[in-house]
Amino acid sequence: MVQSEFHVSGDESEIMSASPFSLVEDTSSYAAAVDEFLSDTARAKVPVWTDGRTDLAASVACAAGLYGEARRPAACSYGIVVRPEAMPAGLVALLEPLADKWLDDEEVGAGLLDALFPQEPRTEYRQGEAAEDADEAEVHTLLVAGLYEHLTVDTVWPLMRATELRPDVRLRLLTGRDAASLAWFTAKQYVHTAPDVRDIGMFTAVDRGLTRSGIHLLDEEGMKTADVRSEILGTRWSRLLLQGHGKDDSLNLADYTICGLNSVVPRKENVIGPICAYSDEPTCYKPVDKLIQLRDVRAAEVVLSSCNSGPFADAAIYDPKYQLMLNAIDGTAKDVVAAITGHEAGHAENLSWLESVRERGSSAAAFNSSIRTVGPSPAYVHFGMSAAEEGITPEPPSVMPAQLLLTTSARLTAYLAGGLLSFRNPLRSGLESLAARVDHQITRQSQVVRDPAETTRSLLFDLEQLDLAIAEQFVNDPENEFGGSFGYFAERSTVDPSSVATVRCPCGRPAERFVRRALVPTALDTEGVICTRCSDVALGLPGGPSLLIEAEEDLLQGDVRPVRVTVRDARPGTIQLGLFVAKYGREYCTVTPELQKVHIGPDGVGETEFTLTLSPYTAPMAYYMTAYAVQDLAVTIARRPYGAFPAPDSSE
Repeated sequence: MVQSEFHVSGDESEIMSASPFSLVEDTSSYAAAVDEFLSDTARAKVPVWTDGRTDLAASVACAAGLYGEARRPAACSYGIVVRPEAMPAGLVALLEPLADKWLDDEEVGAGLLDALFPQEPRTEYRQGEAAEDADEAEVHTLLVAGLYEHLTVDTVWPLMRATELRPDVRLRLLTGRDAASLAWFTAKQYVHTAPDVRDIGMFTAVDRGLTRSGIHLLDEEGMKTADVRSEILGTRWSRLLLQGHGKDDSLNLADYTICGLNSVVPRKENVIGPICAYSDEPTCYKPVDKLIQLRDVRAAEVVLSSCNSGPFADAAIYDPKYQLMLNAIDGTAKDVVAAITGHEAGHAENLSWLESVRERGSSAAAFNSSIRTVGPSPAYVHFGMSAAEEGITPEPPSVMPAQLLLTTSARLTAYLAGGLLSFRNPLRSGLESLAARVDHQITRQSQVVRDPAETTRSLLFDLEQLDLAIAEQFVNDPENEFGGSFGYFAERSTVDPSSVATVRCPCGRPAERFVRRALVPTALDTEGVICTRCSDVALGLPGGPSLLIEAEEDLLQGDVRPVRVTVRDARPGTIQLGLFVAKYGREYCTVTPELQKVHIGPDGVGETEFTLTLSPYTAPMAYYMTAYAVQDLAVTIARRPYGAFPAPDSSE
């Protein structure tokens, strides 16, 4: 990836003289400067210790025109510094005014909030009384500050889950890739956005049809012709939403890419990097001339609305050198909102955000309150010290007679009555014929005159033929219409809160299992498991089978490895089972065989093995494999990540 120039105009000394920040390079001078600043915040400049990092010095200069006067932020109720011994004394001193009371980092845990803020019976207010003032008085805040490497799943996730159940408690996070980054991020909490910085922007590559006066809005359609780079970099933003597909290193805006690379910081060779990490030439999976360096963006708040844009340190895919969220923190933003995992944020969440920013509400709260209806837990985290809000929860119905008939009828209705399958899909005629037969067989008259055993035998024969045909569509095109059914159904479903349960992903990290209930006949109930590292690791239909992939994650170019897939909870008999790799990896990685017919025993279990072959020229980066099974028209999917490392040089 290409590292672009910083957008700072004018003489640097003039810029810094007008800046609310002052640069300090050594820790002893920094401690003294912090003492001086805290003793007279209104007059002194906020000291920034860069530890000699030129990228941070450039960001300080770039931020000069974004922020105005220095002022202490409102202190949080409690604060925790994780591993304070990893920070210079000046930084610990600068953090100290940000909380009224500081706790030992060993106190972090799920029960901490209830211990700190015991829940009291809610006060009832008559209409017209100042209930809003009382609610504000009841809000508590907890600040957690620490280096990125110390903000792990086990440290932060329990607090996030606990705050979801406690709308009266807000969680604040301050972090950085190293102590200097955290020092810079902390310094930004002491300044206010300049009064002439008012622009709000939304750049979305995955949504359209949004309008809102007073907001610079570029959607999926507009991005086809716009100079996205110039539009983003040419403005000083008070709040900026960037939304597109991506991973923790990049976010796609049509042909443009928001880049997480920080070329100044060192590489961690034992952690996989994106494709550019393994090339001496400027390289990217998207056009190099359309990369946008996130640190170049001048914005007081940046919202990174893509999956896994701000993962926990031990749940990230790529080396921190390439992390979007860390690059944003190294840049000008004093508030960064990012997603710790995968999510289904879309049109509804964007509307929620547009309403929220108009009322000066919290971006993370706007997304999380809306996304709660399609996901099991909050996905967005706010890094910084701004305010927050909450909201929303609905529910669904159900029906039934002879179970296999009813299940088949429901699946056929969903596949045929809505917009999931195009009229050109070759399976429509076979599905429609079966739907007509099942519709007749479900009638009271048919139930009386037909032999139930014969009906079941006939139905099973038809289902096996259609199951094979569906599976063959995956072989011919893994991105077929059946493969897109879960996204389609999710748009027409809502999460059943009683189904949410904490489980363990095969990778060993915490995951959430949940069921989405269909709201309309053209959608099906779906089950899912979402992991804090691997994102969506399982998707299926209630009553359908489940899959487990067993495979090595760290591979080398040229490797040939077995992949074992186990089927559980299937109907005894046979099942169609296949495996494929992500689209961007098919040039390098092959699976044999592509599809297998697997015997399922009386216990509902079956297993088989595939072979994954990596070509010697496989691009070194992260990939994932997808196993799929089809039985009784139910498609089940499981995913597992793997990475291709460069093969050792045989000449060495």
